[in-house]
Amino acid sequence: MTQPQLPLLKGTLDLLILKTLSWGPQHGFGIAQWLERHSEGAMSLDDGALYHALHRLEARGSVKGNWAVTENGRKARYYKLTPAGRAALRRESDTWTSYARMVSNILSVVPQNS
Repeated sequence: MTQPQLPLLKGTLDLLILKTLSWGPQHGFGIAQWLERHSEGAMSLDDGALYHALHRLEARGSVKGNWAVTENGRKARYYKLTPAGRAALRRESDTWTSYARMVSNILSVVPQNS
């Protein structure tokens, strides 16, 4: 069952792209498909946002892009995680997990009867 589309919280796209690339090199369309599949359809990316994030990650040295031919014979830029990108993924994953735990803890507090 496909989930309703959820807004992407600021600062999460880079982390999600790094996670996707931890599974191996991928072109932009493949990254978008991977994210949509693993979010059970709750995430659909705008091409502009995706490629802007990939260029930003490449400028930071977190990913490296190379041109290659896809399985259907089209030329595409494939991105792979660099050692710096792996370190960023670990660091940002830890931060995000702690943040999500904190928010979840706060939201689960039940008011006491006064």
